[in-house]
Amino acid sequence: MPDYDYIIIGAGSAGCVLADLLSADPRHRVLVLEAGGPDRHFWVKMPLGYAYAHIDPRITVNCGTEPDTGLAGRRSAWPRGRVVGGCSSINAMAYMRGLPFDFEDWAASGATGWDWSAVSAVYDRLEAKGGHTRSGVIHISDLSQQMHPFSDAFLRAAQDIGWPVLEDLNTGAAGIGYYRSTIRNGRRWSAADAFLRPALKRGRVRLETRAKVTRIEIANGIAQGVTYRQHGQMLRANARREIILSAGAIHSPQILQLSGIGPGALLQTHGIPVQNALPEVGRGLQDHLAVSYSFTARPETLNARLGTLSGRLTAGMQYLAMRSGPLAVPVNQVGGYIASQGAPRPDTQIYCNPMLYSYGPKGPEVTRASGYILCAQPCRPGSRGEIRIISPSADDEPGIWPNSLSTEADCRNVIQAGRLLQRLARSDTLMRARRAAIGPDLLRLNDDMLLEDFRARAATVFHPSCTCRMGNDPAHSVLDARLRVHGTDRLRVVDASAFPNITSGNTNAPTMMLAARAAELILADRN
Repeated sequence: MPDYDYIIIGAGSAGCVLADLLSADPRHRVLVLEAGGPDRHFWVKMPLGYAYAHIDPRITVNCGTEPDTGLAGRRSAWPRGRVVGGCSSINAMAYMRGLPFDFEDWAASGATGWDWSAVSAVYDRLEAKGGHTRSGVIHISDLSQQMHPFSDAFLRAAQDIGWPVLEDLNTGAAGIGYYRSTIRNGRRWSAADAFLRPALKRGRVRLETRAKVTRIEIANGIAQGVTYRQHGQMLRANARREIILSAGAIHSPQILQLSGIGPGALLQTHGIPVQNALPEVGRGLQDHLAVSYSFTARPETLNARLGTLSGRLTAGMQYLAMRSGPLAVPVNQVGGYIASQGAPRPDTQIYCNPMLYSYGPKGPEVTRASGYILCAQPCRPGSRGEIRIISPSADDEPGIWPNSLSTEADCRNVIQAGRLLQRLARSDTLMRARRAAIGPDLLRLNDDMLLEDFRARAATVFHPSCTCRMGNDPAHSVLDARLRVHGTDRLRVVDASAFPNITSGNTNAPTMMLAARAAELILADRN
């Protein structure tokens, strides 16, 4: 039975960062257990391949929600990356730190040491600056020069209505600009590229793929080891120092519950011996929901290039030969944070795409007709859902109860987000570009209709979080501010489930930041 200093469960955005930073100390031997397989897939590496990667069953697991009353009783698909790199290998590659008040709220909720001053210093250390190419950093590319010319129309539209246009969306200011992306030399730069591969070269990290953890072994309140299944065999590994759970906001609470840590009544229902009756494991779930509106356009958009077979073939050859062209750039090209009328701070994230598309049974369907998409996401929902195991087997995906739009404030924010999109759509620039609406016509919807349409069509943007959140009190949180599980020694949770509250924007950057800060805390405790 092999022993390691640290066992990391999950080779996703957080697990890859931890593997790199913990193994930098030559005294440490680290085991990383990943339930998925390698990330060497074309759709993973090609930036526009996101449209296929996040629905590819070879590299994702499709976690479905229970019927959601707030979304007209609909069930939703929540794909999660089951591949090396985790969701950083299947996401849309937008790099958004979040806004300063997000982290001030973390600190106020009991996550001491996670205020904006502390986390911005971690971001600065993680991000590649000035063309640096050293390993162990996040490469963030400004691809504005490669983006489709129609994307400039979104910036002109923002100026028409008085919205600030920003050069960098990560300054903490409100405004619209080109998204920065985790792309390097025309290829996705995932957490596995930035952190795990350099760590593996040291020889102190062992990566086991297709290794599904069934439980964490706990004795006398101390996490001792991990049992996992790989290639049909049940195996166990022991940790001399700590076990770090980085399986994501859906599967981290599931593994805790399967291991006897969670709501006592739930565990007893499934015949699982209670090791630590922590009531909040799996609770507090938050996610971002967004609604999109589509329009055909007079000017030429990306559809003119990618809506025909010959155009796609040409774009494919350009990408293979030079790692450039439309396939080397994400589809979410312009957006940012905007404050709705009367809001004291930004409360809506905007996405603008210079291409008209829809999803069919085989993936994205792109029409030849030029068009564009406007999308809005309320930044900081107050609704809280829950993750619960439905059986004592790790093979059964847990139940997801999102509890969307369960507060009046969330419903108001949906309406305000719709009004912001209406302002943008009515700008002189976009009115000149617009031919017709496809589907619901945004400009014809009143407040009640905006809310009704959101309930009928809004979808997750794949940012589940907060299901093992940090806090002071074990009655209202799962972790302390050093990410240690209340009441169980040598066990931490380090991923988006640890967020006390969801951040305002895309969650990949905050997750990697959280893991880097966690590594500092773990090393400080070890020393």
